[in-house]
Amino acid sequence: MSKPNSTFVTEFLFEGFSSFQWQHRLALFMVFLTLYLLTLSGNVIIITIIHLDRHLHTPMYFFLSIFSISETCYTVTIIPRMLFGLLSPQQTITFQGCATQLFFYLTFGINNCFLLVVMGYDRYVAICNPLRYSVIMGKMASIYLASGSLGIGLGMAIVQVTSVFSLPFCDGFVIPHFFCDVRPLLKLSCTDTTVNEIINFIVSVCVLVLPMCLVFISYVLIISTILKIASAEGRKKAFATCASHLTVVIVHYGCTSIIYLKPKSQNFLGQDRLIYVTYTVITPLLNPVVYSLRNKEVKDAVRRALGLKILSS
Repeated sequence: MSKPNSTFVTEFLFEGFSSFQWQHRLALFMVFLTLYLLTLSGNVIIITIIHLDRHLHTPMYFFLSIFSISETCYTVTIIPRMLFGLLSPQQTITFQGCATQLFFYLTFGINNCFLLVVMGYDRYVAICNPLRYSVIMGKMASIYLASGSLGIGLGMAIVQVTSVFSLPFCDGFVIPHFFCDVRPLLKLSCTDTTVNEIINFIVSVCVLVLPMCLVFISYVLIISTILKIASAEGRKKAFATCASHLTVVIVHYGCTSIIYLKPKSQNFLGQDRLIYVTYTVITPLLNPVVYSLRNKEVKDAVRRALGLKILSS
């Protein structure tokens, strides 16, 4: 039941890093700003290179470009406000602004989870059924798969945001976090949130456990196929096409699982702050770094682009 004689809040206050001394906040600001700019520039470079280089006009790199766009939108939703909060503690956000931030955070976060599944399926078809790859992964099929991932993200985000913001928020308005997330908001509600927590758990399972199982099955089939390749060079080349994706998958699902599949009783922001920072600041940087440093085709495309620029000058 809701508390009597309570004033319903119209804005929230982020606790964020307000407990840190200003010297520490300034140092974190410089580190996070650097990582943020590297993430943005890295994703922009990947998107641009894939768009300009015809050698990369394949389903694999189409999905990579979509993933880079989604990661960029995801970081823009969270990090600028977090950076501002490091310089100006006790930062407030309106009720509508918090709902908007949560909606886009969930949309692009869930979209990323299912895009990784799609990218795993693409690698499965390429390695396990190469003769039919161009037929199965045609242009329209790629568009449908990418659109489906975004559609799932939008649908799940609407469910979560509606569930959370249909609750009354009375006296509690301090969010023990640096952005609007489901669990911290549920803790602030002045009514019973059992149903909402069940909805949150079901959504978390659907967007984490299900995709992880699908990716796991894909890689079991991929590895079994690779092991059947006669030559060592052929096995190495086949696995090289999956190494970047597999690295991103392990880190991405690892962080999200620790955050969102952990029992409620163990959910303390003080202990989780490093994991949240890793997931929102460091993990998005992993995508451009891994796909630029470990992917030969992307590196070759960058060299060709730089070579063209040198010739034109």
